Amino acid sequence: MDDGGCFGKTEVFNDFNPIIQLGAQVACILVMSHFFLLLLKPMGQPSPVAQILAGFVLGPSCLSHINLVKNFFFLETVDYYETMALYSRIIIMFLIGLEADVPYLRRNLRVATIISFSSSLICTIFAVAVSWFIYDETGARGSSVVTALTLVIILSNTATPFVSRLAHDLKFASTDIGRLAISSSLICDTYAVLLLIVISRSKHEDGNKFSSWVWMGFLYCLVVVAVIIINKYLATWLNRRRRNQKYLKNAELLVLLAVVFVAATSLETMGFSSIIACFFLGAMFPRGGKTGRTLLIKLSYFVHNFVFPVYFGYSGFKADLTVIDSFRNLAIVAIVILLSIGGKVMGTLAACFHLKIPLNEGVLLAFLMNLKGHVDLLALTIGLENKVRASHIFNNLMVAAVVINSLIWGPLIAFMVRRESDILGYKHLAFEYQSPETELKLLACIHGPRPVATTIGLIASCKGSENVPITPYLMHLIELPEKTKTNLLFHQKEEDELSDDDNYGGNDVVEINEAVDIFTAETGVIIYQVKVVSPFATMYADVCEFAEDMRAAIIILQFHKHQRIDGKLESGKEGIRVTNQKVLRHAKCSVAILVDRGLTSHISASGSLQHIAMLFFGGPDDREALGLSKRLGMSHHINLTVIRFIRKPDPAENMGIEIVDEKVGDFLMRGSVNHEPQIDADNIVLSTFFNRYVTSGQVGYVEKQVTNGEETASALRDMADMYSMFIVGKGGRGHSALTTGLSDWEECPELGKVGDFLASSDFELSGSVLVVQQYRSSKTGDED
Repeated sequence: MDDGGCFGKTEVFNDFNPIIQLGAQVACILVMSHFFLLLLKPMGQPSPVAQILAGFVLGPSCLSHINLVKNFFFLETVDYYETMALYSRIIIMFLIGLEADVPYLRRNLRVATIISFSSSLICTIFAVAVSWFIYDETGARGSSVVTALTLVIILSNTATPFVSRLAHDLKFASTDIGRLAISSSLICDTYAVLLLIVISRSKHEDGNKFSSWVWMGFLYCLVVVAVIIINKYLATWLNRRRRNQKYLKNAELLVLLAVVFVAATSLETMGFSSIIACFFLGAMFPRGGKTGRTLLIKLSYFVHNFVFPVYFGYSGFKADLTVIDSFRNLAIVAIVILLSIGGKVMGTLAACFHLKIPLNEGVLLAFLMNLKGHVDLLALTIGLENKVRASHIFNNLMVAAVVINSLIWGPLIAFMVRRESDILGYKHLAFEYQSPETELKLLACIHGPRPVATTIGLIASCKGSENVPITPYLMHLIELPEKTKTNLLFHQKEEDELSDDDNYGGNDVVEINEAVDIFTAETGVIIYQVKVVSPFATMYADVCEFAEDMRAAIIILQFHKHQRIDGKLESGKEGIRVTNQKVLRHAKCSVAILVDRGLTSHISASGSLQHIAMLFFGGPDDREALGLSKRLGMSHHINLTVIRFIRKPDPAENMGIEIVDEKVGDFLMRGSVNHEPQIDADNIVLSTFFNRYVTSGQVGYVEKQVTNGEETASALRDMADMYSMFIVGKGGRGHSALTTGLSDWEECPELGKVGDFLASSDFELSGSVLVVQQYRSSKTGDED
């Protein structure tokens, strides 16, 4: 009677509005997902595991055995779940495309293709070999080919949303192994979607209609290309409207999303999966301007907090382990899981061996390629709807295998990531040892629009050669009002701050965005923007944490003084200076402080030539500054000159630098018999630099012989108007006669003796100054 009463109440509720019940069910999944996330996060488990587990608990395997729960989740609204999953897939894959590192994918397409092809090939062979056995044992009906293709998809597919979300949660998405795993999973998804199209088209067509396939394929490509073009013009138009607007209005955002959803549902109606199409629409969407910026921020918040919990929860919700009620069914599930593991591990490790990827990285990559729960679940749904469909027992067993596989590999990967922290952790490689042709990741921090032009110019210069990949982030640091105690990282956590009338940043945000957008439009270099609101006391922690997460090679900080109209430097907020000092102490990478005096000619189209001087006195920080200067020297718009200050030799000493063979250009350094380790390191680095860059004419080289700090100061004054920027190391060179006396009027010890002298208000210098500090595990010995 009680059950009947509950059932009757549910029917009345359904007669009122089943959509309301669906909303209540989604709310239950969200609550349960966040509950499991709070429970499992302290144990280091990623959010997809908690979300799949939440759906699994609510599903027919657990709580839905209770009639009240079963009626609530499965009565009337069960047909809405597939539609909800479709819309979730559309928006998830579009966001993955927006977040995708397309330049990395292009550079490593061959490597990612070999890995995905190898793993998918082995899984395909295994699936075909075992398909006849599973077809007979599950009592499948209809086409055995559809069953075999479904098994191929289940074994060979890698769920891109799962891999991407897990990599971000475990904070290795920015590593090479993380980016390679996401790229490889995308190619695996493409392979699975192609097979899915074969299955889905079989329920629309009988016989071999090659011309129809060609026509539908052409129509598919036409829709994708047309939407890409439409998005391009829409984004350009929206970027030009209301230039003083920080972000798009919600109505404008809905128009853009409507175009994507209409295109995706049109492809689904034609019998094609829209998964890969949505990814391409996101990957090809214009990144520059407030349109791409707003889409990325708002969709990230919405998808990560609402869509992913529901989507992964629905994956677990579909699993019904009660079908594993016999040894035969258990054996079938075990065989599918073991073949998937074996195929992915064997194929991935074979590819890694061929590509000479280290074994420990290959094992982690193989584990990541085992994550499922995306195209495979869709294939089972389509297979069940197909008129030559498999049996319900086959469908339920395969869903159970997919979900169990995900619940197994999620925690295992989390454990391995913690165990392999040495390969996935933040490993900083100093510029002293870097090649200027390697990818550069940097984080530039500003507190307002004043230094944006110089900062962007420096970012453009750091790119060096046109072919060098660069991933720059621009972080807008805003002091949190004292009445507010919450720390907000706008780029990832909050949505309300996207309102145009928010108080954080004010009109500064508009000026910064416009400068970045102009730069991106004219150079093609995408600068990722982040806005952080935090008290000055803890602001350094946000900077250091973000730099560690994105594996930055260097952090560029804004000097706490700014230039007045008369050219003098005026002190700003003391909190900025304190933040700089704390970042210098706590950052796990190199740090540079930029004293802005107006390096504004940063656009390559301007054709202007910037004259930059690198001042070398010796020590690890100067070597790091020299390493950074190598990148600047590769730019066609930079004329770099390395100026080495050396002590005037005494008549009794044979000390100096000379070229002993002009033909070979050997750079011989002769010093005292008892060289200090730092001097030896300086000589080696300078010798290598001279032979590679100076002798080829790419970089100029000058020596200045001085006796003491007074002569050094005089030499610096003589070159004050010759260069638009001076690069110098902070210190770490120990006691040096070359800088003795420079600290008599020291104002900012965080710049070092030479940097402080160049930034002094009493020193009439027209060029900006960049003071570089090399990361060392111990900051002792930083003093000059």
